Amino acid sequence: MKRCRNGEVWDFESEMPEGDRGVILGLDGGTASTVCICMAAGMPAPSGLLPEPFPVLARAIAGCSNHNSVGETAARETIERVMAQALLKARATRSIVQAVCLAVSGVNHPSDQERIRDWLRGIFPSHVKLFVENDAVAALASGTMGKLHGCVLIAGTGTIASAYTEDGREARAAGAGPVLGDWGSGYGIAAQALTAIVRAHDGRGPQTMLTFNILRELRLSSPDELIGWTYSDTSWARIAELVPVVVSSAEAGDEVANRILRGSVLELAESVMAVVKRLGLCGGDGKGTFPLVMVGGVLQPNKRWDIGKEVVGCVSKVYPGVQPIRPKVEPAVGAALLAWNCFVREFAGELAY
Repeated sequence: MKRCRNGEVWDFESEMPEGDRGVILGLDGGTASTVCICMAAGMPAPSGLLPEPFPVLARAIAGCSNHNSVGETAARETIERVMAQALLKARATRSIVQAVCLAVSGVNHPSDQERIRDWLRGIFPSHVKLFVENDAVAALASGTMGKLHGCVLIAGTGTIASAYTEDGREARAAGAGPVLGDWGSGYGIAAQALTAIVRAHDGRGPQTMLTFNILRELRLSSPDELIGWTYSDTSWARIAELVPVVVSSAEAGDEVANRILRGSVLELAESVMAVVKRLGLCGGDGKGTFPLVMVGGVLQPNKRWDIGKEVVGCVSKVYPGVQPIRPKVEPAVGAALLAWNCFVREFAGELAY
């Protein structure tokens, strides 16, 4: 096990007594934050329902770990630091880790997975099972108890729809980032709202409550100041934080805000239907059932505007067998459950062998 590149992040292990209980690490990494949880490897298999509260030994949180946003070096430093913090809080060391699942946004190709696995092999002992996935996998697993079957829709700062079959096939839609048009995302909603303000200000678009509400939120006095605010820091998460203002404006009756949200619903529903169709999740007649796990701040219900509910309504018109799930555990727990399921299967296989 190599000495790590992240300064003194693992120094606590020299003072930690050797433990005899195995642990699992699950990490959910996104543009806004990165969460790592530590759970016992010896947890009994859940029988249909997850225990409440879920038995997490420790939880740690850090910043962005999407390498497309902050670069590979910074992303790795964040991941390594948050894993170390979770183990420190659990009073555990890398020597008793049995499996690790990193589910990180920006992992979009097998070469990404292999590159990160190689890096992890330099951090953990050789016996540790290593799994690297896109963050959509953790989100799905959080609603299916670690099983990879069904569809997941993430709509937070960014958006992606992914679907998986029990025989290992998968498909995805959207998730290409704001430049390539993730318009159902928090960033997409807020960016359209900012554009609508500029258009209203220079006479190219209708007047909208968004002008007053967003300027007040940002403590700006004129739409002209939006240009400086926007380009002073173009981080996607910073823009996406304006989504609640768009929703409240829509709930107050603003037609421009309502049009933006209706468009986002259609974008998100189309992403779900695209992956369901490609994998045939509903069978040949399109009437079979499938779980749709919905994760992310954009999909959380509001007073009158429930984007998630509207998306399900659109999807159900084409695929009536959709079964929406709002997970009761966070995606990092889903990542840990995925690693735990794989670890248990492999362990059982080794015993049988």
